[in-house]
Amino acid sequence: MDRYTSLAALRAACLDLPSEDGAVAAEVAAREAQLTKPPGSLGRLEEVASFIARWQGRTRPMLDRISVLVFAGNHGVAAQGVSAFPAEITAQMVANFAAGGAAINQLARNAGADLKVTPIDLDRPTGDFTLGPAMSEAEFLRAVSIGAAAVQEADLICLGEMGIANTTPAAAISAGLFGGGGKVWAGRGTGVDDAGLDRKRLAIDRGILRHTAAIGDPLQVAARLGGRELAAMLGAALEARRQRIPVLLDGFVCTAAVAPLARLHPEGLAHTIAAHVSAESGHRKLLVALGLRPLLDLDMRLGEASGAALAIPIVRAAIACHNGMATFAEAGLTG
Repeated sequence: MDRYTSLAALRAACLDLPSEDGAVAAEVAAREAQLTKPPGSLGRLEEVASFIARWQGRTRPMLDRISVLVFAGNHGVAAQGVSAFPAEITAQMVANFAAGGAAINQLARNAGADLKVTPIDLDRPTGDFTLGPAMSEAEFLRAVSIGAAAVQEADLICLGEMGIANTTPAAAISAGLFGGGGKVWAGRGTGVDDAGLDRKRLAIDRGILRHTAAIGDPLQVAARLGGRELAAMLGAALEARRQRIPVLLDGFVCTAAVAPLARLHPEGLAHTIAAHVSAESGHRKLLVALGLRPLLDLDMRLGEASGAALAIPIVRAAIACHNGMATFAEAGLTG
């Protein structure tokens, strides 16, 4: 059964979001101040430990159950020649995930995380948004609901995607939410040449022009310019927030997918951390626009939640230090 049956219901859910646990935040800060180190000397590890604790509602956070959720979809705008690879690669990569042969399989295993891949109507690409809406309202809501339903009980969730041509809808959503056109937001994706990049920029500009009437509504932007896997990531991020589960975001496509939450609610992405900044040119701009500071900068641009999974060991290290270090009193040291 679909979780959301109308845009009004989805919008209401995006506006009614639970907050972090303030009491836990105070307790975590008090413990951090007593650990055997100079204040602030572990830098962002301290911030990460506090973030996880506040959203889990635990003074001693844990990472026993980590879910990596990858959604896959195909895009009608691929017909505009915006990708270096054909659309059938999406289904082939989903099969590779199932066989354990992709990068995300190795990274999730290395991080001690469970991987779940959800393909959505790969045999039925979205509409070409240069000609009309990528998705009808019903199609969009169904994809959002699929993403929400994929969220099960967990201590941490990593979000990612697979979809040939999906950096084009990601750039279009970014333009629709924050202004600017194809020249500002389009990058080379999987490696298009100069002519392909020009086609990509033109497709984004044509999409923005065609759907100008929807630009003021973040959900309409996501439906008309996005894709099913992007809508699913939006639904998963929203459901994680409703369950107070912290989230690691992957690259450009993932960040663009959840950006409507931030446009609908000033704290809409407060439960998320940008795991990395990708080499896709629009990602750094989008993170700045959203006020998100990435943990890693490794020139990655794979997708698949690969950057998010790679950040899990950093989160584990942050929690290990917070939970396991002695206080000055316990160590018999002068504070």
